[in-house]
Amino acid sequence: MSTEHNRAGQPVSRDIGMLRAGYDYASVTDKIAGVVLDRSFGKVWWTAFGLTFIGVLAFFGAMVWLFVEGVGIWGVNIPVAWGFAIGNFVWWIGIGHAGTFISAVLLLLRQKWRTSINRFAEAMTLFAAGIAGIFPILHLGRPWFFYWLVPYPNIMNLWPQWRSPLVWDFFAISTYLLVSLMFWYVGLLPDLASLRDRAGRHGQRGKQVVYGLLALGWRGEARHWARYETAYLLLAGLATPLVVSVHTIVALDFAIGNTPGYHSTIFPPYFVAGALFSGFAMVLSLAIPLRHFFGLKDFITERHLANAGKVLLATSAMVAYGYAAEIFTAFYSGDVYERHVTVDRWVGAYAPIYWSMLVCNVVLPQLLWWRRLRHHVPTLFVLSLVINLGMWMERFLIVVSSLHQDFLPSAWGMFYPTVWDWVQLLGSMALFVWLFLLFVRFLPAISMAEMRGLVRDSAREPA
Repeated sequence: MSTEHNRAGQPVSRDIGMLRAGYDYASVTDKIAGVVLDRSFGKVWWTAFGLTFIGVLAFFGAMVWLFVEGVGIWGVNIPVAWGFAIGNFVWWIGIGHAGTFISAVLLLLRQKWRTSINRFAEAMTLFAAGIAGIFPILHLGRPWFFYWLVPYPNIMNLWPQWRSPLVWDFFAISTYLLVSLMFWYVGLLPDLASLRDRAGRHGQRGKQVVYGLLALGWRGEARHWARYETAYLLLAGLATPLVVSVHTIVALDFAIGNTPGYHSTIFPPYFVAGALFSGFAMVLSLAIPLRHFFGLKDFITERHLANAGKVLLATSAMVAYGYAAEIFTAFYSGDVYERHVTVDRWVGAYAPIYWSMLVCNVVLPQLLWWRRLRHHVPTLFVLSLVINLGMWMERFLIVVSSLHQDFLPSAWGMFYPTVWDWVQLLGSMALFVWLFLLFVRFLPAISMAEMRGLVRDSAREPA
């Protein structure tokens, strides 16, 4: 491996952008912590914050109106009783998958390129999973009884209804959120202590107290690091099965039903691959503006973006295989209803959405075979947005096109979203961006402790 030397005369690897720029322990901390403690956020951040806050107000206003009027304000009806709400739920919980995968699976596989993106990917997981959990509750019709989904000793045999997918979703989302939150917070502890110490040196007493309380007395002693690394690995081991289990449970919401278009054994692995696909697309959608507006190009390099692009290419192939397997099963099974649903997606009322989905999720990601495009940042950013649009259309098709024409032609009907459907979809996006803006304002978006570890490891390489 070719090397060069930093300003301290230490050998550094050419594979890591920040080391090539000559960073050491102190400069890594100064650069990342400075974004939180010293940087004055300009017009771009405040404009984005203001616009997304308006979207958040619209989102919660639509929720209040839903509580007042009921789910009739949506376009759902018989036969399409599941509409945007369930599609949005599946889409958001899928976006949250990349954070767990990057943090837990790549940590266990000792992939160093995760270091630059794992922190904000974990935050993305928390925000996306939290937003996903809102939609099934709104879809209950009587959301004030959401506590019926909570599992507790069922002495009177009243609830929960264990055969209901809503109960399964409660287990999946709550487990996912709790483990992801613990994993994210444990990883933050050394960085919170760094912010505490740095704020104290700069006379920022209020910030010092807040970060000191959150750091839980971290002093960087050897026993602290030993327990931290043990806990971090254990949580990674706990979080890794969630990558498969959570979206598998979401897939079973559909697969256990007898509705044509839902009843498919391909759904669990197909949903997991789709979740990683949309999740890594969202990582790119966040990483590219983050590195641009906060001057973090030395930490989030083109190499990191290109690696995420490779994952997108692989998961796109998995998703394409799922589409092909679904079509093959529909025709090979001889089930006339499954075949009808498949053909209706091709030539029916929702055919433009179906073909647009294939272009977004299968055709355009093939551009990532070219190395030059994997390293071309604007192309990656546009492609990440297109993929998430395509994945939302996929969720819409699974939920709606399978319901609008089922067994009885006399019961067929169309789904037409209302303005409230669109407000809650766009409002949830605004809430996600708003939370992310707050995150980068008050917490380090990149792990300082792990970045310093890369500096240490590089210094040990032979010149």
